[in-house]
Amino acid sequence: MNATLLPEIQADTEAQPEADHGIELKPIPSPSKVRRDIPLSPAGQETVAKARREISAILSGEDAERLLVVCGPCSIDDVNAAHVYAERLRRLADTVSDKLLVVMRTYFEKPRSVVGWKGLLYDPLSGDESSPMAGINIARRFATRVNELGLPCATEFLNPLLALYLEDCMSYGSIGSRTVESQIHRELASRLPLPMGMKNGMDGTLSSAANGMLSARQAHSFFGQSLEGEVCLVETRGNRYTHLILRGGSSGTNFDEQSVAAAVEAGRQQGLARPVVVDCSHGNSQKDHRKQRLVIEEISRQLRQGQSGIAGVMLESYLTEGRQDVGRGETRRFGQSITDACIGWKDTEYLIQTLAETL
Repeated sequence: MNATLLPEIQADTEAQPEADHGIELKPIPSPSKVRRDIPLSPAGQETVAKARREISAILSGEDAERLLVVCGPCSIDDVNAAHVYAERLRRLADTVSDKLLVVMRTYFEKPRSVVGWKGLLYDPLSGDESSPMAGINIARRFATRVNELGLPCATEFLNPLLALYLEDCMSYGSIGSRTVESQIHRELASRLPLPMGMKNGMDGTLSSAANGMLSARQAHSFFGQSLEGEVCLVETRGNRYTHLILRGGSSGTNFDEQSVAAAVEAGRQQGLARPVVVDCSHGNSQKDHRKQRLVIEEISRQLRQGQSGIAGVMLESYLTEGRQDVGRGETRRFGQSITDACIGWKDTEYLIQTLAETL
C-alpha cells in the first residue's frame, strides 16, 4: 500500500457525519414483572405441568395408547374468536381424551420470508400499537385463560428474548423450519422445560431437524437472558424430549410411509420410542388447507399397519374455513385466519374423531 494515501483516507473518513438510522429504543418490563402482573393461576399451572408430563410420556413410549394433537389457528390474531375456539376445543378434547391428548395451537409470532404481519406479540391489531407491551400482555392474558380452561397451549418460539414471557404457559413448543439450523434456537430448545419439536427445513429434507434435535439434547453454555431481564450466562442440561416434526417443503410432502419410517429411525437413534410428529399443513398440504384430511387419512393408515413411532399430528384449524385479507381497522370475519388458510370447525371435529376411532 502507498503510505502517502493513508492520511487522505483518514481525513475523508473523519469528515463523514455519523449515520442516523432512525433507531428508537423503548424499554419494556422484565419477564418476571410481566409474570407477576399477569400470573398463571394454580389451576393453569396444573394444566401445564400435567400436559408436559403426558406429552413426554407419549414421546418416550411410556404412554403408547394415545397420540398428541396440536390443533388451532395458524396464528392468534383475534383473542375473542380464539377464546370461543378454545372453549369448543376443550369440550371436544374431553370426548377423545382416552385416545388423544389435544393441545391448542397458540402461535403469537409469525416468521416471514420477506415482510408481513409478524404476529400478535409485535402488532396486536387492536388500536394499542403504540404500546410496546400491548402484544406481550394480550398474548399472556390469553394463554393464562386457555390454561385455566384446562386446555394446554403450544407455540412456535421465534424470538429467544420473548420466550421467557410465555414459556411457563406452554406445554409444547417447536422451532420452525426457517430457524431450525440456528444455533441460538437450538440452545433455546435445550433451555426450555417442555417437549420441543424441530421442524424439517424449508426444502423438506430432514437433516437440519435431525441435527437440531441432536444439538438441543446436549448440554449448552451460552449468553442469554434471566427472568429479571439481565444478560447472563445460561447453562443447560439439554432437552431429552426434543423430537422431529415433518412438515414437507419445496421438494414435496414427507408424510408418506417411507419418509415417516426414515424419520422414526433417525429419532429412535436419539433414544425416543415415538420421535415423530406429522404436520398436516404447510408443505404436507401443499398450501391447500383441505388436503389436511388426506394427511390424516394416510397417518391413520400407517397407524393401523403398526407404525408405532408417530407421536402426534398438527392441524391448522379455526372456527371458519379459509382465510381473509384484512387491513388495519377493517372488519374481520369472526374466527377466520388472516394468515394461512385453516379448516373450519366441522372438519376439525371430523378429523379428530376419525383419528381417535383409528386408535
